[in-house]
Amino acid sequence: MIGLRSAVFTVLFVIWTAIVLIACLPILTSKAIIRAGRIWARVSLAMLRGICGLDHEIRGLANLPSGPCMIAAKHQSAWDTLIFPLLVDGPGYVYKRELRMIPLFGWYLTQAGCIPIDRAGGPKALRRMIEHARRSLEQGRTIIIFPEGTRVAPGARHPYHPGVAALYRQLNVPVVPVAVNSGSFWGRRALAKRPGHIVLEFLPPIPPGQDRREFSAELERRIEEASNALLAEVRETCG
Repeated sequence: MIGLRSAVFTVLFVIWTAIVLIACLPILTSKAIIRAGRIWARVSLAMLRGICGLDHEIRGLANLPSGPCMIAAKHQSAWDTLIFPLLVDGPGYVYKRELRMIPLFGWYLTQAGCIPIDRAGGPKALRRMIEHARRSLEQGRTIIIFPEGTRVAPGARHPYHPGVAALYRQLNVPVVPVAVNSGSFWGRRALAKRPGHIVLEFLPPIPPGQDRREFSAELERRIEEASNALLAEVRETCG
């Protein structure tokens, strides 16, 4: 039954995404594209809940600063990219440059003011990413970055990329660590979506001004400890 429901969701999700991508082609402003993305995410999550029985809970919203900030989130599932348009106004995702090659989707990423990074581009690419991020902040966006740069299975560790520390040092804004347990229900490259309760938790922000190495160590420690605690909740509840 889980397999059938997951397949139905996947088909409807692809159709819904294609409809939104095509219907929004006449949209020319980034604000309108962001609003359309919010509708897309809300409907997608409603389908996920209704078809697969997978809902979610957001904890620690009070930890989000009222002013400019960067969110550094654990990345376990495609779900993690769906939720942020509903939590912050105008998220500016840091994403790998290869995604720009996806028809229509890549164009929308650019129009929405998201921030490309060329992982093989060295210091020059890092400087371009920082400049893009600075412009996004000036436009009132919240920077969203996944420090590991890829989806990682629950309980597993992956090196944190230096880009998040570079942004922290150059942008001079608080960084809000985020923990999730989404991979326990919607795994990386997995068709099956298990029914259950995803938790995303905003942790207290790390203020600007720390030493780069101290920041990196504290960010990783907080995210990993909190994500492991959420994983333990899943195991205690689901067995």
